[in-house]
Amino acid sequence: MTYVYIAAFGFLTIIFLTLRDIRIYRRTKFVSYRKGALRGMLMGALAWFGMVITAGNPNYESVGLTIVLVAVYFNNKGKREDVFGDAPLMKRVLGETTVKKQDTKTI
Repeated sequence: MTYVYIAAFGFLTIIFLTLRDIRIYRRTKFVSYRKGALRGMLMGALAWFGMVITAGNPNYESVGLTIVLVAVYFNNKGKREDVFGDAPLMKRVLGETTVKKQDTKTI
């Protein structure tokens, strides 16, 4: 039963970081955060699959947990622009950034 909690924590961590990347991308339009969000969605699906294997098959819980841990490993940060500056911890955790102004020029 402990392995199910570990797998769920890994899955929820990936989903939280993915939602944070989506929020930062919507505010800043930096491509690196878009790529991070896409990678997070793929790795979130893989972690969900591993969590289902861990919870559903007591004999193969180590296989499911390994899949979740591989998903967490491949959901690495990568190179990103500095959007926080010297913001406090809670603003960094929640992904609060300043909104980038959009160009209103049209051709």
